[in-house]
Amino acid sequence: MSRNEKSHLVIIGGAEDKSGECEILKRFFSLAGGRKADICVISTASTNPETGAQYRDIFTDFGAANVSLLAIQSREEANQPHYRSSFAEKTGIFLTGGDQLRITGILGGSVLGQAMQESYRQGAVVAGTSAGASAMSTTMLVGGVDEATPSKEIIRMAPGLGLLSDVVVDQHFAQRGRIGRLLAAIAHNPYIQGVGIDEDTAIVISGGSVCEVIGTGTVAILDGRQSRHSNVSESSPRQPLALTDVKLHILCKGYRYDLQKRLVSIPQVKEDI
Repeated sequence: MSRNEKSHLVIIGGAEDKSGECEILKRFFSLAGGRKADICVISTASTNPETGAQYRDIFTDFGAANVSLLAIQSREEANQPHYRSSFAEKTGIFLTGGDQLRITGILGGSVLGQAMQESYRQGAVVAGTSAGASAMSTTMLVGGVDEATPSKEIIRMAPGLGLLSDVVVDQHFAQRGRIGRLLAAIAHNPYIQGVGIDEDTAIVISGGSVCEVIGTGTVAILDGRQSRHSNVSESSPRQPLALTDVKLHILCKGYRYDLQKRLVSIPQVKEDI
């Protein structure tokens, strides 16, 4: 589903600026239509009602034409038939942080979940921060050990929303020392690319595969497709993993990366011009 030419994904590493320049949130607002935007904030990942209310107020203050808040807490509620029509006009959908298993466990396959995916296919921009970021992919990280030596026991994975294929996303990346668990995910299937996003940092995916880095931190991209050796299949649960020939990109604001072609685009500087 990631190869959607009309739609955009904004995948945020968490703790994005909400009171200063608000670069990331303003980019989402702009992609959703600016002052014509019809935005729905979905706070299912969190049990704290203030989580969604904060984003609703921010997008309202930006000047969006309409901002609604859905604090869906059960599959029964997510399966209400009116969501099929009420989501048809949405131009932006924002998933808050919390617990990504609440997102998939409550919304996955529901009327609301299907309506959200259809809105994305029709051109709506979907954004997610923290847990909302992890839930974007077909397979998501749902937990793991921070600042740990890579081993196959340090991560837990589960099916995600399926908006982004062949990628695993981790958030709060540098701040919580999560490169070990992303390497473990790559060892499980080296074809899958690992994307680790720092706080107050995001990737904006357009054209189905091209990522632009925005925000104040960095994005780490791990590509294990050319890996020649791994001991993941024969290692014991707590034995350190060996994984050779993994390609690592560290990208900051202005850099682009094509997930399909697996190529980095370096921004021009004045000396280049």
